[in-house]
Amino acid sequence: MTQVDFTYASATDGAGLAASVAIFANGAVQRQQMAQDMEAAGFRVSQSAELAQLLSGDVTLLGDVVLIECLEIDAQTMAALARLDMRVARSGAQLIVLTSMRALDGVFAAFDQTAPQILVDSTRADQVVAVGRIAGHADNRRVRDLSEQDRLALLRLSEQVDAIAQRLDGLEAAPAHSASVFRLSDKGEEYHVEKSGNASSRRVALPDPRVVRRMIQQRQARAKFFDAELFADPAWDMLLDLTAAKGEKAQVSVTSLCIASGVPATTALRWIRQMSDAGLFERVEDEADRRRAFIALSDRASDAMARYFAEIQLPVAAAA
Repeated sequence: MTQVDFTYASATDGAGLAASVAIFANGAVQRQQMAQDMEAAGFRVSQSAELAQLLSGDVTLLGDVVLIECLEIDAQTMAALARLDMRVARSGAQLIVLTSMRALDGVFAAFDQTAPQILVDSTRADQVVAVGRIAGHADNRRVRDLSEQDRLALLRLSEQVDAIAQRLDGLEAAPAHSASVFRLSDKGEEYHVEKSGNASSRRVALPDPRVVRRMIQQRQARAKFFDAELFADPAWDMLLDLTAAKGEKAQVSVTSLCIASGVPATTALRWIRQMSDAGLFERVEDEADRRRAFIALSDRASDAMARYFAEIQLPVAAAA
């Protein structure tokens, strides 16, 4: 396969042309529809071709935004996407990947250099909005219809994540609530207190994962009686899921974490990206299989969650 470095087609020139979008998808009808949507939103389609052409290395010119549809994935496609990831990282272009829930884990694992926007089972409007978000962030260019609304939504999301990070920072820095550490005894649900000489100097243990799982089940049970949107809190639901998984010594895939968030996968992926940028989540490569990658709590978030549960005096996991 020919190895070609991409060059970057700038969004503007002396004539002030609109942001350029390169579209790669299998199926002429799908590509035509995507191109029409982008042009209707005020973007300039620099090229449109089959995904295989892009992955083969035949394409050497990209736009401001590269829009890829990859609904199915296998080992060969993953390898090609990983090469594309490295080349695009050098080009300066921005990636948007349209995928399906069944292909999400593979797509996520393939891209570790460019941090693309990943849209799962997206609508045509979702795609236009995603391109508008990138173009608006890059040069503050106004995009018609939904782009301004979406930029405001993204700003609110960033502000929410920043507030969460600040609260967790406060928990992490705070001294332990008392000189006692709760531990789960061998007698089922009975708890006993283990005295510590200097609790504030010790690392607080994470809660028992069974207790966290019960908390998650209780949160999910509300949806049986109330509209789930009344209690939508994807950041907290993901923090709880990752906390339980860490106690269980289990790995969490991006698909699993999206499901745990309780919101649509594309929304969950935006949260995951923002939480990662804030230093609360981290990407963990699978050492045994490079085709997989997981999400885990950062040490900072783990310490903060441990102190949170110590503050509300829930039992922590028994020592191994």
